[in-house]
Amino acid sequence: MVENRPGADSTIAANTVAKADPDGYTFVLGTNSAMVAMPSRSDAVVNYDPFKDFTPISSAGQFSMFLVVNPQLPVKTVDELLAFAKANPGKLNSASSNSASELAMVQLLAKADAKALNVRYKGDVPALTDLMSGRVNLLFTTGTSAPSLVKDGRARALFTLQPERSPLLPDVPTASEVGVDQITILPWAGFFGPAGMPADVTATLSEALQKTLSDPEVRRQLAEQGFEGYGMSPQQFTTFFRERYDGWVTTIRDNNIVFE
Repeated sequence: MVENRPGADSTIAANTVAKADPDGYTFVLGTNSAMVAMPSRSDAVVNYDPFKDFTPISSAGQFSMFLVVNPQLPVKTVDELLAFAKANPGKLNSASSNSASELAMVQLLAKADAKALNVRYKGDVPALTDLMSGRVNLLFTTGTSAPSLVKDGRARALFTLQPERSPLLPDVPTASEVGVDQITILPWAGFFGPAGMPADVTATLSEALQKTLSDPEVRRQLAEQGFEGYGMSPQQFTTFFRERYDGWVTTIRDNNIVFE
């Protein structure tokens, strides 16, 4: 049974699971926003420790992410966007629905020593609605909604953060192809249970999730939604999780990034 607990960058859902009984019947699909971004922010109120209060079970995979702009913005390439941002300080508004998209935008604009006023939304749908209306100019969004909007001309995609071009928008180049390799953010998700779950229960859940995520039909359906599914053992996922957390914190510290 799936119980949606949206809001606060998914920390509401994570906090619910952190307080649940560690019997294997309650776990959360935790994203890098809830498990890495928010706990690492000094200005965020998070009532759990991502390492002490959870049991890593398995990865779920990674989201595709595209930089899209309002088609009325007079830019068709990343170089043109950065030149416009630098020449027009204070004129760009960016949208974000999570910390990953906000940080990716900061990293991108830093290449031109430029900034955009960030507007936070509860999800990609309202953010994209305002992008199409021109209320905001640019947005890092996932592959769930972007492809249809790009294909019918209501948004323009400049590049994807995936290592390879997405089959959803095969004509859109990667960050590496357009020379913005400094962006290190790629949203991921994984399954976490409460702290103290028995090792045998954790292993059973992980094996079942890995089996499901290796099924070709499941992978195909996830790919159609802009998500690359893959599982990991609890040990592999624990290492992956630690590396992603440490890398995120290092990126923020080394670039003196402050979220707004």
